[in-house]
Amino acid sequence: MAVLACTLTMLTGCRGASKNAQSSDEISPGQLFMFSPLTSPNPATGVAALRVDLGRSLYYDRHLSENASISCNSCHDLANYGVDPGNAVSTGHNKLPGGRNSPTVYNAGLQFVQFWDGRAATLAAQASGPMMNPVEMGMSGPDTVLAYLRSRPAYMRQFKEAYPALKDPVVMDNVTDAIAAFESGLLTPARWDKYLEGDVNALSDEEKKGLRVYLDAGCAACHAGKGLGGNSYQKLGVYRDWPDQQKDPGRFTLTGEARDRMYFKVPLLRNVDRTGPWFHDGQVQTIQEAVRLMGEYQTGRKLSDADVNLIVSFLHSLTGDIPQQYIQAPSDTASAPESGDRHGRLHKIHHAMQSSAQEGE
Repeated sequence: MAVLACTLTMLTGCRGASKNAQSSDEISPGQLFMFSPLTSPNPATGVAALRVDLGRSLYYDRHLSENASISCNSCHDLANYGVDPGNAVSTGHNKLPGGRNSPTVYNAGLQFVQFWDGRAATLAAQASGPMMNPVEMGMSGPDTVLAYLRSRPAYMRQFKEAYPALKDPVVMDNVTDAIAAFESGLLTPARWDKYLEGDVNALSDEEKKGLRVYLDAGCAACHAGKGLGGNSYQKLGVYRDWPDQQKDPGRFTLTGEARDRMYFKVPLLRNVDRTGPWFHDGQVQTIQEAVRLMGEYQTGRKLSDADVNLIVSFLHSLTGDIPQQYIQAPSDTASAPESGDRHGRLHKIHHAMQSSAQEGE
């Protein structure tokens, strides 16, 4: 996930970064009005818990791809902070590379839109796109997805339990709703949140110095709020033109509006030290280089090595623990691998599609 940019003015009252990097002044949590602490979610209960369980099964199910080789988790590995670790872009079912770096799904529900260009307004709206994307999971359409789900008795049971008011609960709206319900619980509170809540010992002295530099450099102008980002679109390359703009001009590809050229959604900084490689194209290999580039291109500053390292120290405090129990992959549910070859699987889906068509006649 990328570190996009601080493009607004610096915060009032912050002094020079180099001067304050050595200051022992404590920043009171009460002064950090531009941030909000994140807390662990309350466990879902009742029907809501059943929808989370269903969404978890769907998230790990490789059979939601055309050749049963790609799941949501393939490109957003929950054991590796929700990214495709080490890969600039992910490889889809047909072995072709995707167009952009796979962003983390952890804390994604905190964002105001989804995807780098914001083309999905919600987690649920985001969930169906990769399934039908020919470069990603490659399913031919919703009917194929639903036919597969209806061919599995375990899924039929899960959908009926999770959406009991519906006569036919196996519909795409419920597929995406369940995945979104699961993803909404992928939250990672960190030591930073304890600091915001008043525990001044939650951050080390080095991290506090890094926080001062972070504020003085203007990073919080865009990377603020509960997620430290994810709240706006900003131009990549404010003080200098970002290189290689023709390959990916940002939201312009989506809207065709000149004003959207090189604008991207500002990503979250939570867990950012664990979600490389960075930026929308995954071309930056170290978090230090990502911070340096943001200073140069977004705030017009050539940050010293010392200041870069201090900011990176602060960023470490944003990394939370992976909720191991919550993300545990199902082992005996509908998402477990089927026995038999792909031909047998497609035969089952074809039979399910015929049965569904007959029921609707």
